[in-house]
Amino acid sequence: MTLRDLIARKRDGGALTAGEWAFVARGVASDQFPDYQVAALLMASFLRGLTPDETVALTDAMLMSGSRLRLDHLTVGRVDKHSTGGVGDKVSLVLAPLVAACGVAVPMVSGRGLGHTGGTLDKLESIPGFNTRLTLEEAARQVERIGCALIGQTAEIAPADRKLYAMRDVTGTVAAMPLIAASIMSKKLAEGLTGLVLDVKTGIGAFLPSLDDELALARQMVAIGEHYGCPVVVLLSNMDFPLGHECGNANEVAEAIEALKGGGPPDLRELTLRLGAEMLVLGGVARNVVAATKTLEKALVSGAALAKFREVVVAQGGNPAVCDDPAQVLPRPARRQPYRATRNGIVQRVNALVIGRAITTLGGGRETMDDLIDHSVGFSLSVIPGTPVNQGEVLAWVLASDDAGVAAGQAALDEAITIGDAPVTLPPFISHRVTRDGVERLS
Repeated sequence: MTLRDLIARKRDGGALTAGEWAFVARGVASDQFPDYQVAALLMASFLRGLTPDETVALTDAMLMSGSRLRLDHLTVGRVDKHSTGGVGDKVSLVLAPLVAACGVAVPMVSGRGLGHTGGTLDKLESIPGFNTRLTLEEAARQVERIGCALIGQTAEIAPADRKLYAMRDVTGTVAAMPLIAASIMSKKLAEGLTGLVLDVKTGIGAFLPSLDDELALARQMVAIGEHYGCPVVVLLSNMDFPLGHECGNANEVAEAIEALKGGGPPDLRELTLRLGAEMLVLGGVARNVVAATKTLEKALVSGAALAKFREVVVAQGGNPAVCDDPAQVLPRPARRQPYRATRNGIVQRVNALVIGRAITTLGGGRETMDDLIDHSVGFSLSVIPGTPVNQGEVLAWVLASDDAGVAAGQAALDEAITIGDAPVTLPPFISHRVTRDGVERLS
């Protein structure tokens, strides 16, 4: 068996066996194969797809390529959340400490920016000193001690996926449903969870092009979870326009801290509470989402959620002063330029995909696997679709490192923000809930 043979079979629409996917995962994890062959297999898989059996086999192969977090001895539920990727999506920064403050252990393994979407690790590393590179043993001890750890995918956790994840980002193969499902689930199953909540994005800023694809992805991840005895709940949330006001890295951390203090934009709060409620139910500390939501709201009002975030920051070497005055601790952009409305009217759209790609152009995302990012750049938005505006009103701020970045940011906003005269009806924000019992449309 050679990788070239497997590439050719997948190119021609054939399926690989579980043993062959295990061969691929072992070779990728040990750097046995050259990058160009791995890229070729990714592209063939992207174009030809994987069968459901192949997707489970790839998940298992990547999971077994590394070690698992051992938390079976804990008496509390162990639940995590993962998003398929959005623009302005800082939910994990709020959700993990909030849920941990309510008595559920949250061993969160997150990723870096992928394609046009931001990454939780990149945001966390905006905090001076914050270390996301804990070993599994260090992460387990931290979860035992304070109930939460926010870490990256180390060489111990699904190492085959770690390599494939980075290569997908730079080979145009991010938006492949089986690759997304296997990547997410291999990492999450390595955490030793008793439950998992997934946020699958829909709309312009999502990786997958249609609601049918997004529902199929949700069902696929629920099925993989069931295969391993891990209950999975999936919520579908809209990503036509960015989540919250801040898009970037450091500025998103500041907005997340505002939310942990009980403030923040309404959409960020709504999504955080709904995902958190599902986590508390899966974690066994609430009977239903209504009771769970009340518990979460109390943790925000009492300051317990922010206190838990402070514990995590201290435990992972970050500067805890970020919790008190983010502006004095986080990196600040060299240039901050307003973007103004050119006419009176109603905002018709704020294109999340354009905004996300522009952050990469400004230096806040990656073009290649080895790129360093500028945590200070991004956008601060003041409007959403449906907002009435007047000519000259500030619609957004460009956060850039130099004049070229300002110009690029302004050009991106020209493309992303459209003003017209028609009233705007927003689509449902959280539209569907998917579990082993099926698909539920939410009002």
